[in-house]
Amino acid sequence: MTSIIVHNLQKVFQTKRKAAGLSGSMRSLFKPEYSTVEAVRKISFQMETGELLGFIGPNGAGKSTTIKMLTGILHPSGGEASVLGFVPWKDRQKLAFQIGTVFGQRPQLWYHLPAMDTFTLFGKIYELDDSETKKRIDFLAEAFEIRDLLDVPVRKLSLGQRMRCEVAASLLHRPKLLLLDEPSIGLDVVAKQHIRDAIRRMNQEEGVGVLLTSHDAGDLEALCKRVIIVNHGQIVYEDKVSNLKRKFLTTKLVEVRYAKQVAKDFSVKGAKILKVGRYGVKLQFDSAQTPVDSVITRLSEMGDIMDITISDPPLEEVIAKIYEQVREGKQELT
Repeated sequence: MTSIIVHNLQKVFQTKRKAAGLSGSMRSLFKPEYSTVEAVRKISFQMETGELLGFIGPNGAGKSTTIKMLTGILHPSGGEASVLGFVPWKDRQKLAFQIGTVFGQRPQLWYHLPAMDTFTLFGKIYELDDSETKKRIDFLAEAFEIRDLLDVPVRKLSLGQRMRCEVAASLLHRPKLLLLDEPSIGLDVVAKQHIRDAIRRMNQEEGVGVLLTSHDAGDLEALCKRVIIVNHGQIVYEDKVSNLKRKFLTTKLVEVRYAKQVAKDFSVKGAKILKVGRYGVKLQFDSAQTPVDSVITRLSEMGDIMDITISDPPLEEVIAKIYEQVREGKQELT
């Protein structure tokens, strides 16, 4: 079955132009001029029931605008969409009982009250009886490891702790689909992993489909089987995450800090040295040509490692590479 069907979805915003000078300001007051911004440019895609779908791109790509149309918060300027059989902007109230949403920068938990109060309120809003609400809270508290956090005022929680509570709250009414807009923004590595593990568990145990928007390529590798990349309001790539990794995420960035001073002629076969400091080294390599194990082994031979970080290139670089292949005719624009 199909959870989401989107066809030629479009959103155009009108923004008021700011006139220069006093006379221009007076003129714009009585006869304002507007410019149009096409945030979403007639995109089309589908999402299957229970699927973990990544919907990613840089800031301003149109991710959040699309999510808001799919939840019914925004009305589109054109096109069609169906979410769990509902037209979001026409059946928003009915759809709300079937989906869960989390906007990373817009909290739904009451800031000065414990998360438990919001959970209890949500139970009333979603018309659950008290015993069912309690049972569900117990399950989510265990799944998200938040039992000790529920009675703490939200303002006293760390960002990672709060986001775990936010995602758990969105699952209180057993939604069939979870729409997550940047849930890991600003989180450290450990907090991100906690949220990813919990989302994966809910997908496996309850079959919850997840549409995840993110600027973090790590979210894709950890969670999603398929990915859609958007930029400037249009889809530039749509494929399996495994194919994305094979084609575009082979470059790895490595930062190493040693216990003793590093030699100025530091080198690693198959890797490009980007920076050599007194105790640290930054380098990059292509994992398709040089195995990760061989690089780690060579780095270990160079001295006692105090800290090491291996990361993917910024998502902006991945999108730029996709665009480059589109221009060269090596990759079709989906």
